[in-house]
Amino acid sequence: MKCFERLVKDHITSILPDTLDPLQFAYRPNRSTDDAIAITLHTALTHLDKRNTYVRMLFIDYSSAFNTIVPSKLVIKLETLGLDPALCNWVLDFLTGRSQVVRVGNNISTPLILNTGAPQGCVLSPLLYSLFTHDCVAKHASNSIIKFADDTTVVGLITNNDETAYREEVRALGVWCQENNLSLNVSKTKEMIVDFRKQEREHPPIHIEGTVVEKVESFKFLGVHITDKLNWSTHTDSVVKKVQQRLFNLRRLKKFGLSPKSLTNVYRCTIESILSGCITAWYGNCSAHNRKALQRVVRTAQRITEGKLPALQDTYTTRCHRKAKKIIKDNNHPSHCLFTPLSSRRRGQYRCIKAGTERLKNSFYLK
Repeated sequence: MKCFERLVKDHITSILPDTLDPLQFAYRPNRSTDDAIAITLHTALTHLDKRNTYVRMLFIDYSSAFNTIVPSKLVIKLETLGLDPALCNWVLDFLTGRSQVVRVGNNISTPLILNTGAPQGCVLSPLLYSLFTHDCVAKHASNSIIKFADDTTVVGLITNNDETAYREEVRALGVWCQENNLSLNVSKTKEMIVDFRKQEREHPPIHIEGTVVEKVESFKFLGVHITDKLNWSTHTDSVVKKVQQRLFNLRRLKKFGLSPKSLTNVYRCTIESILSGCITAWYGNCSAHNRKALQRVVRTAQRITEGKLPALQDTYTTRCHRKAKKIIKDNNHPSHCLFTPLSSRRRGQYRCIKAGTERLKNSFYLK
């Protein structure tokens, strides 16, 4: 069945229109958590480059999002996207009339027929969820709704303390959730405010369903710790702590006589993958102290493996170039418009975005 689901998934993705929400980054080619984080940070940093501005980020948490999909509403949305009625009917049949039982030892419960939600562990479920939420888009130009599957973030760009559009956006999102049978988990929904103005001001809280949303100083967004100061000490400290635990395993493997080549492969899989996770989005704005702490881990691993390992700065530069090339070739990428080529005489060169602060200058799109 999973093999057949993959065929259906490939067919659906091949016929989806280019007008699909560009800020849904999950389950689409040339879209990743790097892209979602980079777009979020660039949107915030560009706005903070202006006078008398700040940014509010609302990190939405849904209660059992996949389990609350209403198949009949999903089918209507699929038909709106131009999918064949026969395929829509197959999806409806796939999601309804599913039998579920609970087994405890030798005891089996009475079968329960389910007609809502997408089954867990299915190949199609994540794609169907992202299509179900394709019409969850920002109503106001000063706001953005960044989505990666069920991870939803509202980015409100505030100027001159006017939060009208942002608060209306949050209210509209709550209405959209009610209309689509999605339940907001307000206790796990968090808000972070990024305000670099010298004069501190009190920011009134956001209410959802009558409950105050908790303000936080940092939040783990798609695996990366973002703080309200937009510095990366919290993230790098977390990364260093995690990889140091894996260095212990690397030392143990060396004692067991593993070859340097095999040790290098283990390093790349278990340590470098953590050090370089979403590196294009955050490494550029790391402090010198943060970079030294990260490179210290690489040097330690190099002594253990007894082989040459790439410096983290080199890894960052290589990945930035690779990602930039992919974005330039993809006309539908939400960041494609940020790469403006210079005159035909200077082929291969692109116009640099103007920046007034070091934070923006060191971000991915200006590197």
